[in-house]
Amino acid sequence: MSAATEFSDAEIEAGRRLFAGEWSFLSAAGSLASLPPARTLEVAFAGRSNVGKSSLINALTGRRSLARTSNTPGRTQELIFFGGPHRMMLVDLPGYGYAAAAKSKVAAWTRLIHAYLNGRATLARVYVLIDARHGLKAVDEIILDTLGQAAVSYEIVLTKSDQVTAAKLAECRRTTLDSIHNRPAAFPDIVATSAHTGDGIPTLRAAIGRLIREREHIAGRGSDPGRRVPSCR
Repeated sequence: MSAATEFSDAEIEAGRRLFAGEWSFLSAAGSLASLPPARTLEVAFAGRSNVGKSSLINALTGRRSLARTSNTPGRTQELIFFGGPHRMMLVDLPGYGYAAAAKSKVAAWTRLIHAYLNGRATLARVYVLIDARHGLKAVDEIILDTLGQAAVSYEIVLTKSDQVTAAKLAECRRTTLDSIHNRPAAFPDIVATSAHTGDGIPTLRAAIGRLIREREHIAGRGSDPGRRVPSCR
């Protein structure tokens, strides 16, 4: 099993500052034509319906209702963009898999997600959320395939870690790491989080902060900040 990425106290604090301040809803896109201009780095959150994407975004930003949460799978039906004090956008993607909606509507969301993942040059990384109670499923593998084909860097985030035992969480982390071992676009680490208890939230903030600094450094050298680059191993 790979060792977990470690962050210094300074990086944890930088992550806290990155998400501190005022965050707000920017726009909602139900089609590629309605996407906002790709002018700044974006960090997206993907996952099965009801995996906890909105709750995680609220926990990261310290806001109770920035992203709408619901117990009804499929509530988020568009790509939702949020902006904060830093030059970065957070993107809440529609949940894939089961959704309480017509199959034609679900198919449309799925096409939109895949088109966005394939064509958004400013997309820095996708955090793929996996429910720690259930682990990686076949429907998740489809998204991982899309991300790999598009050379989009992604990292797995386990959600609802407070709802499983420490042994179950360790097993879920191990099997998930094994599953992504041969996927070049996958960042070789996993962050376990709980939006309810706050566990793992400082670590995830620090990870995103490090990512943004690395991409800004690339931009400072004259490269395209949205250029797709392989994940570091």
